[in-house]
Amino acid sequence: MTMLPTPEWHVSPGLTDYAAALADMEERAAAMHAGNAGERIWLLEHPPLYTAGTSADPAELLDPRFPVFDAGRGGRYTYHGPGQRVGYVQLDLTRRGRDVRAYVSALEGWVIDALGLLGVEARRAEGRIGIWTDDEHGREAKIGAIGVRVKRWITLHGFSLNVTPDLAHFTGIVPCGIAEFPVTSLAALGNPATFADVDRALADALPAFLDKLRASD
Repeated sequence: MTMLPTPEWHVSPGLTDYAAALADMEERAAAMHAGNAGERIWLLEHPPLYTAGTSADPAELLDPRFPVFDAGRGGRYTYHGPGQRVGYVQLDLTRRGRDVRAYVSALEGWVIDALGLLGVEARRAEGRIGIWTDDEHGREAKIGAIGVRVKRWITLHGFSLNVTPDLAHFTGIVPCGIAEFPVTSLAALGNPATFADVDRALADALPAFLDKLRASD
């Protein structure tokens, strides 16, 4: 089994323009495919916006109070904004196993493991992609979203994790097409974790995530 180098770890300060991030991801994916760039994990925040995945239903855009972008990833409508850690994960699945389902499962597991390090019991939910936990009222609630695209076996997009966002911003959409469950955040759960804490937990859980992706010769 080939030992692969650890992906570049990049954290952008402030708020990153969404269109610029999409262009950057596409450029990086092309460079990776051509063998001119390595893998990357990019952590950032966006200004308030809604993104539409390839399965987005216009009826689920309830109040377009923020700019709406066609993300090009799978899934439906998602909110991004301040207080939310977004992770764009660009890996080469020709080297880590050409199994998109296994990749998505490993990505979910990575965020779940990181939340565990922060003292939050999170889990998958049967038939619902994303990261789930119990909110302060004991209801099952979504704390993180997964949305990926794979182009020539290079991954784009990734996950979002609600740290301290304004949860009212989610009411402009039906998040990920799931109306019957609320959205929560670390702050809403009374967890004092900062972005630095979240990033540290993600870094600590990274080796286990990469180990789940089987390198191929």
